[in-house]
Amino acid sequence: MLVERGLKVMNVEAVGDAYAIAANFLRRSGAIPDTYITNDRLLEIIVQMFHRGEGNKLRLANLAIAKFQAAQA
Repeated sequence: MLVERGLKVMNVEAVGDAYAIAANFLRRSGAIPDTYITNDRLLEIIVQMFHRGEGNKLRLANLAIAKFQAAQA
């Protein structure tokens, strides 16, 4: 599904899937709490990378996990 945001078009499905993959991994590893509340920092990382041109949901998730964990260290 595409959603128009100003002049940019965003593939909500790719971002949502990438977030679900990354959040699931980070919850299981204990890096984020096991709740259904959206982690704003993780979502922000994914959206920023998406806007820079990364559209592959698995790559988005993996890069977001690495960036999120690096910021926690």
